[in-house]
Amino acid sequence: MGKKSGNDAGWNLENSYMRLPDFLYKKTNPTPVQSPGLVIFNKKLGVSLGLHAEDLINETGVELLAGNRIPEGSIPIAQSYAGHQFGHFTMLGDGRAVLLGEQITPENERFDIQLKGAGRTPYSRGGDGRAALGPMLREYIISEAMHGLGIPTSRSLAVVTTGESIIRENELPGAILTRAADSHLRVGTFQYAANWGSTEDLRALADYTLERHFSDGDYGENRYLYLLQKVMERQAALVAKWQQAGFIHGVMNTDNMTISGETIDYGPCAFMDTYHQNTVFSSIDIDGRYAYGNQPHIAGWNLARFAESLLPLLHENEEQALELAQEAISAFSEMFRFHWMKGMRAKLGIFNEEKKDIALVETLLRMMQKHQADYTNTFLALTFNWQENFELGSSPEFKEWYQLWQERLARQEEAEASSRQLMRDSNPAVIPRNHQVEAALSAAVEDGDYHVMERLLHILSDPYAHTDEQSKFAAPPVKTSIPYRTYCGT
Repeated sequence: MGKKSGNDAGWNLENSYMRLPDFLYKKTNPTPVQSPGLVIFNKKLGVSLGLHAEDLINETGVELLAGNRIPEGSIPIAQSYAGHQFGHFTMLGDGRAVLLGEQITPENERFDIQLKGAGRTPYSRGGDGRAALGPMLREYIISEAMHGLGIPTSRSLAVVTTGESIIRENELPGAILTRAADSHLRVGTFQYAANWGSTEDLRALADYTLERHFSDGDYGENRYLYLLQKVMERQAALVAKWQQAGFIHGVMNTDNMTISGETIDYGPCAFMDTYHQNTVFSSIDIDGRYAYGNQPHIAGWNLARFAESLLPLLHENEEQALELAQEAISAFSEMFRFHWMKGMRAKLGIFNEEKKDIALVETLLRMMQKHQADYTNTFLALTFNWQENFELGSSPEFKEWYQLWQERLARQEEAEASSRQLMRDSNPAVIPRNHQVEAALSAAVEDGDYHVMERLLHILSDPYAHTDEQSKFAAPPVKTSIPYRTYCGT
């Protein structure tokens, strides 16, 4: 059991989740580690949370980030949830994560603070509850890159080494990630409550969620239908941003879909280089269930499972509840399309709407797939008018498309300069390229050199700056016959 820390470091913790029925969590202390050492601390995030960096990077603070000490006000718990994993339903829960509590910031915002890799919990199911350094640094890099890109995400506050080895396929250095999130409520949390709790337990969870995430809304006549619709809207906007950035989550199980609309659980995720709808990186996604082009469909499927869990609350009559749920879910595709097209118009410098915009966007994407064009760099080339310096530039079909695009821009009131600025603000100079992330992780894990990672994080922190320094990180990897693969890192 971790000791209570006398060093408050700015902690202002509450434990509101414990107001819920106790089958939704288990009190669980982190398992102390042998010899914790700080790898990286996110000072900007720490300040925004109201934490004092100087009190968290010293010896006592690192003991806290490792779980050897518990901050004042914390009642550590592991949360229960279920999930459809690759379509198969199972009982799950925090098998290696401990929620310390909710930090109340100086602006009175509320963020979960969680230690990932903090040891065994009642939900570990035979696992050791630990995490390896590489995957924890990977989550730090990708989640902070997503934040820079303006994509809702959990954030990474710190990574510490444990001084212990963990056994996977090989012996690996252990680490713990401190994660901040709007909450860790998941679609799978509701599935768990619906399957193993009473209707009143489910109602308590739904009311808590409304209070925490949608307290300023007008619930109308049916507060639980409102909850379903708002979660759908947030997920439609989120997945649209994934598609616009070329991000592939890799494991869109229902336990990895948040109610808050944040990206969470960066396991086998990656960013696409060469554009293709069927792009898959995850080593376990053999059939491409979570491929890039399938992500909107899977989001809708997951939300249908969320709707199913809410049926007892939507209406006392089962048939009417099902009708309400089906009507709501049927709107998701249009919701997603609206957010996706809004973002794609911006990537092309288009301010207003025309019916033919969809054809303009989809024609460009088909050409990119046909010519194996780099997704991010194609939009950069359009942004800065580099017509002859990218894969599509010399093709006759692109030149025909380009003329249609220019005619489309000419039909809007905004000047060309405004369109160019919109494109600069919508098309990143850099993304966390897979080969660069791997280089940073290799240097850190194998050589103990964190400078490569620190420089990459600096470059990714403001991806819309379009600096000369960033241009050096824009090159795609050298093409190879060996496909890039990512792994869950559990």
